[in-house]
Amino acid sequence: MNMPRQLFFMLTQGCKVNQYESQSIREAWTRQGLLECDEPDHADIIFINTCAVTERAISDLKRHVRRLHQKNPEASILLAGCAVQALPELARLNGVRAAVSQADKHLLRNHPGLLPLTDAPAQADPYPDFSITRYQRTRGVVKIQDGCSHRCTYCIIPSTRGKSVSREPQAILEEIGRLFTNGVHEISLCGINLRHFGRDLHPRTNLWELLERIEERFGQTWRSKARIRLSSLEPSELTAQGLQALTNSSLVCPHVHVSLQSGSPHVLRRMGRGHYTPEMVMEFVEGLRRVWPVFALGADIITGFPGETDTHFEETLDCLGRLPLTYAHVFPYSRRPGTAAASFEDQVPHKERTLRAARVRTLVQAKKQDFIRLLAQRESLEVIFENGRKGMSQFYVPCQLTESGLIASGDRTLHTVTPTGQNDHGLLVTPAVPGKPGER
Repeated sequence: MNMPRQLFFMLTQGCKVNQYESQSIREAWTRQGLLECDEPDHADIIFINTCAVTERAISDLKRHVRRLHQKNPEASILLAGCAVQALPELARLNGVRAAVSQADKHLLRNHPGLLPLTDAPAQADPYPDFSITRYQRTRGVVKIQDGCSHRCTYCIIPSTRGKSVSREPQAILEEIGRLFTNGVHEISLCGINLRHFGRDLHPRTNLWELLERIEERFGQTWRSKARIRLSSLEPSELTAQGLQALTNSSLVCPHVHVSLQSGSPHVLRRMGRGHYTPEMVMEFVEGLRRVWPVFALGADIITGFPGETDTHFEETLDCLGRLPLTYAHVFPYSRRPGTAAASFEDQVPHKERTLRAARVRTLVQAKKQDFIRLLAQRESLEVIFENGRKGMSQFYVPCQLTESGLIASGDRTLHTVTPTGQNDHGLLVTPAVPGKPGER
């Protein structure tokens, strides 16, 4: 008699890198005969890929573990990711069978019933051996880099993911090709710090050279059928070489997300980010207007960093006011154990950090609505739909069809649509008239 196949449930916290690694583990377990379930109640194994970037992420994780163990006390809970590295005591939470360190995360490709493996050999290749052939969602992710060798004073990630390691460009190209062929027609290139990509490779390379290789390999075949999106960029990456690579690319979405963090040079230096200035971002954006007359611009912002005065915060507001932002990820400063900034004496009160974050969000929200109104005037947009009704435009603005059934659920192709209005979340659209040219 055949034994019932084991069921697993996955919960992924945090960044796109975690999403990618979870997908790789999902594929490995599925190949070994496990079945994924949508609900944790009947799972034999519950896997949580964790995040440690903020205090809230840790509290959310503990709440998830407690709730999942209560719902399914018979399940084996496996933890991996940054929180495991930062807080080894998580392994002692009720219901947790194993907490897999970053050094051992390649073991997760094995059958989860074999974990933990205390005497397992270390991985010889310094790059974490993860790869994927498909993606659960319509818009996929390809991981090109891991770790960070730059220690910002507020950031816990270098101590949880280690120094920067890069993936070989040939492996990246092969994976992009697999995903495009298997129907994943938008791919985000992600890493922990893309500025460090290629520094450890021989020959040395960088993100912009990789982008040129992607264009050379896939541009002629896949332009207008598939697209590439860049994840968060360091401001110091915004160079003339970058502008040229974006100019040459027929695949990259007109969308840049910048890890700005602050608009105050003084605060940036205290953050350990004195290698760029806000003016460098301004100059790049001006150059970008010549490449893309219309483009999305996002930013990461931290408010209430230790020592941030009212004057420093006003500098940030002024900087953000001058940038053509279309959205932002705004976080009140979160004190992380073991980081240099956690011991700074001039901590900003929590209430003030939160109030400043609210002011930034209000400013950016107004800019976002202006951008949506601008896009609503366009003749067409290019959208990949997630479920036959909702999707994402090339400008990183959500779009929703005015009627269901116009595009089949599961259709992952790139569609030209016409904006017809807007709602609280983005744009309302309808399929464009066949043969009508689209806009870049």
